[in-house]
Amino acid sequence: MPPTVSIKNVRQMHLAAQGLLTPLAKKSDKQQVLDTIRQMAVLQIDTINVVARSPYLVLWSRLGNYENSWLDELLAEGKLFEYWAHEASFLPIEHYHLYRHQMIAPEGMGWKFNHTWLAEHKKEINLVKKHIRNNGAARSVDFAKRDGKAGGWWEWKPEKRSLEVLFTMGELMVARRHNFQRVYDLRERVHPNWDDKLHLVDPLECQRQQVLLAVKALGCAKANWITDYFRMAKLTPTLQPAALAEQGLLLCARVPEWDAPVYIHPDHADLLLQAQEGKLKATATRLLSPFDPVVWDRKRAIELFDFDYKLECYTPAEKRRYGYFTLPILRRGALIGRLDAKAHRQQGRFEIKSLHLEDGVKVTETLANDVARCISQFAVWHGTPELDFSAVKSSAFYRAMPD
Repeated sequence: MPPTVSIKNVRQMHLAAQGLLTPLAKKSDKQQVLDTIRQMAVLQIDTINVVARSPYLVLWSRLGNYENSWLDELLAEGKLFEYWAHEASFLPIEHYHLYRHQMIAPEGMGWKFNHTWLAEHKKEINLVKKHIRNNGAARSVDFAKRDGKAGGWWEWKPEKRSLEVLFTMGELMVARRHNFQRVYDLRERVHPNWDDKLHLVDPLECQRQQVLLAVKALGCAKANWITDYFRMAKLTPTLQPAALAEQGLLLCARVPEWDAPVYIHPDHADLLLQAQEGKLKATATRLLSPFDPVVWDRKRAIELFDFDYKLECYTPAEKRRYGYFTLPILRRGALIGRLDAKAHRQQGRFEIKSLHLEDGVKVTETLANDVARCISQFAVWHGTPELDFSAVKSSAFYRAMPD
């Protein structure tokens, strides 16, 4: 019989695997940034910046105060690369082989690859590639707009579309970012050590490795959680976690409340034992990005944390329930609420626009102190140390805060 774990154990293992179980180290360095991305296996990119952009925020949740420039430097140094994983993402360069087969045959990547544009604009695409070959790395803004339009894919200037097509095909890579804008260069200049003849891996083997990576990053995973982590297609029978467990590549456990087993990577065997023995204690209080791996799978967040989360920035303002860009609040192993905030960087002010706690969360001075301290740390990291709680002064949370 497989060992038994509780839902609480699954949460603890998940947070431990994600680097969110216990309080932060006092000091972080650039190597820890790289190690954290390797631990998660993927760092999703998003450009919304009412507070820190998501990739920087996800790292802050795990590392506390660190230099944003370290992420940019790791990309420029070739220790990370960008590609489509769980949407656009930063990825460890040692995982490049897992995505190369998609670049060679991108037709199955849906909206991420515009096959029609490639077929109808080969001349323009070749001209963009030639320009970069002859003149060096380039941003989209380095190509002049022809019609003054800007916006979604359908309004992108031809060169922008061409850059995206060449990126998805792996002909171009992101060499670095400048003010968070992609700077594209030829693949052979960004990743000169790669050779398809020497390094290309069978697609099924790549998928097998991705399944194992996803389970490891999740810490403890139901089968229906796994493919979302890297947005994988439906798994073949030989790649199903049950089949991998039979081969000894995954461990299996059961949760009495669930009708399906959970899977654990063998590297986390000790983590499983610690959870069963009650040695894993969730003590961290952190704010999370809407694109944090802990909450980006909304169904998993409900199953694991009983936390029904929706990002409302795409919802009309009058229909929003909680706010434009709410940040889930993680405290001691539970998702207890969500915070809508804005960093007014020029004023040095961090505005708390709304703060909602989940039903049943008991507001105590200790809880309020934990969350307020976390918000303060977050604000200081933004360079906006002045906290503005004026919008929530009538809340039970604010009243519980010590003077």
